[in-house]
Amino acid sequence: MRKKISIFIPAMNESGNIDPLTIKIDKIVNKMVEYDFELIIVNDGSTDNTAEELNQAINKYSYLKVFTHRKNLGLTQGMKTGFRAVTGDYVLFLPADLECDPEEDIPKLVKGLESGLDMVCGWRQDRGDGKVLASGIYNKISKKLFNVHVHDMNWIKGFRADIIKDLDLRSDWHRFIVMMAADKGYKIGEVKTNWYPRRSGKSKFGLMRFPIAMIDVLVVKFNMMFGSKPMQFFSFLGILVSLFGFLVLLFLAVYYLAYDTQIRPLFTLSTTLIIAGIQLFVTGFLAELVVAQRDDIHNLKDKIEDRDSK
Repeated sequence: MRKKISIFIPAMNESGNIDPLTIKIDKIVNKMVEYDFELIIVNDGSTDNTAEELNQAINKYSYLKVFTHRKNLGLTQGMKTGFRAVTGDYVLFLPADLECDPEEDIPKLVKGLESGLDMVCGWRQDRGDGKVLASGIYNKISKKLFNVHVHDMNWIKGFRADIIKDLDLRSDWHRFIVMMAADKGYKIGEVKTNWYPRRSGKSKFGLMRFPIAMIDVLVVKFNMMFGSKPMQFFSFLGILVSLFGFLVLLFLAVYYLAYDTQIRPLFTLSTTLIIAGIQLFVTGFLAELVVAQRDDIHNLKDKIEDRDSK
């Protein structure tokens, strides 16, 4: 049975890039005839001529499907829209700005997937967009935190469609697809790809997003460590806080017996710490209930999807 490849591309104000992009993809579609193809482009609230250019492209390419957001919702929401629409065995994620070359990179990603990898990441060579330092710091920290041996985590990707079900996409978590896949045990590799200057339009990713991305890295790491077992985190923290409060209280008791006087600020601190520790325990129990409800909802969704697929 022929495998199907879904090419997913988000587009926001990419006027001038759509025509050369689709021409390059069409060349690959006609060259890799052993595969079936579909091209999914999500127009994420573009305010230029992107919509008109996409409408023209639809008339040229029967395998092209376009989904439109009335306003810009961001890349994560664009991915959620695109991932719901894909039907292929392999999903390839490419940008619309032609900083990658689909003619070169699509065969590389597919070859990596055919070799047995679950996800293949592109590794930009000779990158010249002025973000090498920030990207390098982000990637090195991410590699250490998540133990993922990939040099370029936010570039083009190819992955098996099964991975989509294991992605918890929210906020700006499109950056963490590689980490989430690795956390689920998927086999990940990378291929070197060329980088090309943007042909038209402006980049949507400024350096001001760097500190936000670093905060998100810590949030995702915490979610992976304790998202399914929050009681472990809150109970450990509660024990430490309460224990410290009891030690301070014990010190005050000894001090009072020895010197017949009180240190009221420390007494207030110790009782506050003990109460805070108890509250952390209660928070842990409530978080466990939330996780249990989330798991029940996921199980229900899986049952509904299994029923609909039959």
